[in-house]
Order: sequence, then C-alpha cells, then structure tokens
Amino acid sequence: MQPIYLTYLNALDVEALALTDDEIIAAVEAGLAAQGRGETVIEPRMHLEPGAANGHFNVLRGAFRPPVNYAGVKVIGDFVDNYKQGLPSEMGLLLLMDPANGVPKAIIDGSHLTDMRTGALTAVGAKYLARKGSKVLGHIGARGTAYWNVRLLDRLFDFDEIRVHSRRPESREAFGERLSRDLGKPVVVTEDWQSVVEGADIVIEASRLDAPQPMLRTDWIKKGAFVVPYGTMSAVELTLTDIMDKLVVDDWGQCKGGKFGSLRAHVEAGKLSETTLHAELGQVVAGLRAGRERDDETILLWHRGLSLSDIALGSAMLDKAERLGIGHRLRYA
Repeated sequence: MQPIYLTYLNALDVEALALTDDEIIAAVEAGLAAQGRGETVIEPRMHLEPGAANGHFNVLRGAFRPPVNYAGVKVIGDFVDNYKQGLPSEMGLLLLMDPANGVPKAIIDGSHLTDMRTGALTAVGAKYLARKGSKVLGHIGARGTAYWNVRLLDRLFDFDEIRVHSRRPESREAFGERLSRDLGKPVVVTEDWQSVVEGADIVIEASRLDAPQPMLRTDWIKKGAFVVPYGTMSAVELTLTDIMDKLVVDDWGQCKGGKFGSLRAHVEAGKLSETTLHAELGQVVAGLRAGRERDDETILLWHRGLSLSDIALGSAMLDKAERLGIGHRLRYA
C-alpha cells in the first residue's frame, strides 16, 4: 500500500488563512445550493451528553458529491460554563474523508470553522429572506458565532444601526467594542432584549439559556422583519410562528427531531410541521422555492447548523491552504 497522508489545519492555521468575508459566504452559499439540488447526503445531528458538566457534544455528519467530493464528521462541544475557565464554549474538530474509499483527507479546527459557517448561514439566509433595504440589526447573544453573524450580515447590508445584547455586562460590552472596531461604525449595547428587538429589520437570537424561557416577545417583532432564532434552548414565545408568512429551516430532518433547538416546542405543538414549513434554505438558494417575495412578509429562519456547511467551508479552507502552503502534513498509514 502506498503511504497515505492527510492535512491538519489547527486553529492558528485557520487564522493564518485569513479567509475574507466573501470567501466564507460563497463557500457556504454553494454548499446550500448543492443541498437544495439534492447533491448531498445529510444525517440529523446526534448529541453526546457526558454528564460531567453543563454541556454536551454535537456530532454532525454529511457528504457531497463532486466537485466538493468530501464526506465529513464534526464533533464539537457546547459547554456553556467554559468562560469561567477562560475557554470558548464551543471547541471541536472536523474530519474530512474521501466518500469513494473512506481515506482520511484532513482534520481541521472546528471552533473557528463553526463560528464562520454559522455566521455565513445566517447571512445567506438574510440575503434571500430579508428585505433588501434592511438597515437595523438587533442581535441577542455574544458567543463565538455571534461575531460572524454581525460581521457577515453587515458585509451584505451595511447597516445604519447595530444593536447587541447578552446576559453578562462584561461580555456584551466587549462584544460591542470589538464589533465597532472591526466594522468601523458605532454599535449600540443595550441592557435588555426589548431595546434590541423592537423596530429591527433583522433579529438574530443566539442566546445561551440554561432552560427554555420566553425572553423574546412576539409583539416586539416588526412587520416585514426577518427573524433567526437558533439558541440551543428556546428563548421565544410559542406564538412567534403565528405571525410568520414563511417558515424556513436549514434541514427539516434534523429540525423535526431531537431534544434541543429554539423551535422544539413549536414542532411538538404542530406549529412547525411539513404542512406549515415553506422550504429548506437550500431549496431557496438553488432557486427551487421562493425566497422573499414582498417587503411586508415576516419571515423566520431556524438553522440548527449543517454538517454540509462545515464540509463546504472546510473544503474552501483546504484549497486556500494548499495555495498558500499553510498546514501540516500528517502520515496516516
């Protein structure tokens, strides 16, 4: 047997790649389009709860046909108290393999990748589902994915006003300062949810609740807004889906099952079902289902995070790493 090597991109390597906003968005958008055209295989995420701390592991699995031509598995932790140890809440690894023979091809840091691909999925969703003239963003939550939500959304919309809030004052202040510095514009840091949400054209809820609690009120949502709730624990009222003209998810197979997710109660109550679901986002990106059709449509996107987005962005990282000579060559066999 010939020697087999794989590429390892650690967190420092991923940072050194310096992927541009447009590169990140393009990779995830292409992956969504492939999903919409049926050129992928995706299985619902699984959860491993070790019971040793306040957290769990997410296991995501999927595969592409050419030209991406990778199968992938990502394991990433979600431990909400990690900040007490000076650690990010989400750390993990993405393994990419050849779907034709199972040969390992790459191992990539999953932390930066998860933050970027989540932000890109939010941004792509807004590209197709938010009003083109959206100028006010309201964002709840300041975890790793939150930064890329705001950054990539602002890349597409160039907001006049960005409002942010999170539970811990030190967290939200640092978040606002980082965003203001990197985006080159003022960012409003608020002390409550209502001030963030009311009147916003785009509302992102990425909170870190310990248990479901209706913190985001339905009557705060502006007519014609685009709303993205994706916290692990639900922070929205059961009535939220009642005001929506379109309900969109990233993958119905993984949204309809499991114990976690912001709209879990809505699925169980029948408010989100095969009947009420408008489309998967990939179908919209691929042009198979309509996106936003009127400015006055109020639209919700629930994304739980796609293995396919991980693989698509991981593939783009590998391509750029090869061009720039970044990464480590590890012998497998």
